Amino acid sequence: GPSFPHPNCALSPGLDIHFIHVKPPQLPSGRNPKPLLMVHGWPGSFYEFYKIIPLLTDPKAHGLSDEHVFEVICPSIPGYGFSEASSKKGFNSVATARIFYKLMSRLGFQKFYIQGGDWGSLICTNMAQMVPNHVKGLHLNMAFLSRSIYTLTPLLGKRFGRFLGYTERDIELIYPFKEKVFNNLMRETGYLHIQATKPDTVAIAFTEPGHPVCFPRKFSLEDLLTNIMIYWTTGTIVSSQRFYKENLGQGIMVNRHEKMKVFVPTGFSAFPSEIRHAPEKWVKVKYPKLISYSYMERGGHFAAFEEPKLLAQDIRKFVSLAELQ
Repeated sequence: GPSFPHPNCALSPGLDIHFIHVKPPQLPSGRNPKPLLMVHGWPGSFYEFYKIIPLLTDPKAHGLSDEHVFEVICPSIPGYGFSEASSKKGFNSVATARIFYKLMSRLGFQKFYIQGGDWGSLICTNMAQMVPNHVKGLHLNMAFLSRSIYTLTPLLGKRFGRFLGYTERDIELIYPFKEKVFNNLMRETGYLHIQATKPDTVAIAFTEPGHPVCFPRKFSLEDLLTNIMIYWTTGTIVSSQRFYKENLGQGIMVNRHEKMKVFVPTGFSAFPSEIRHAPEKWVKVKYPKLISYSYMERGGHFAAFEEPKLLAQDIRKFVSLAELQ
């Protein structure tokens, strides 16, 4: 696979932050690259972005237009992989957003684009709330949205979907509600409840060798083992799981940032196999300046890992619109 620079940066409150920093190998005459911060989630890592980075930093070499050429920065969340874990309680997504903004400032970027899924989407959202004048645009492939939107409108039933502003594609992805939303969330988020309450208990199982693992077919064995080894060799599975308790341990919708809207240009990629579908109507409530919403033809939760080209194309589409704002 490709090889990228892996510098580390010591940032207050004294944390050593690891990141990838990839500059374009070539630029069209008279053009500057667009800085783009990309943030991973759990159980991912900076390695999620290895396949998409070349498409963003050297698009022409990969058959894409060079209208937008990016300089990509992919940090590791504190406590994940090669980034030092915080020793203080309360180090949540907001604290991480603050650290990553300091990183971008240290690198000399005053205005930049940000992109994320999973925890990365929340961290990037917090950054857009915190320093909107420095964020040129926010692109997400997952959204943390208020409970009322989820629990009220879909329960009215499929026949009311069109009256509620859902598209035919939304209806396909939401209904039957019990199976597509409720049952799917119950099946796929068991880890979330455990890690939000007793992260150190379940971590014991992950730190002991010899447990069988089932590998999904959509990822290569090499990619999965690389990602696993980033956690294993750094001993960060415990600290990474604590991030759930720091963010969710007090409950949902109890933090101020969860109720705040985001007023920077926003783009959203709706991948069909995401844990839960977020219709454009829902996303616009939290992100009123939503300027790009795309139904992706395939792919799921780990979008940059699964469908790097589709995600890269949607980021480029969004940036084209954001540059006109």
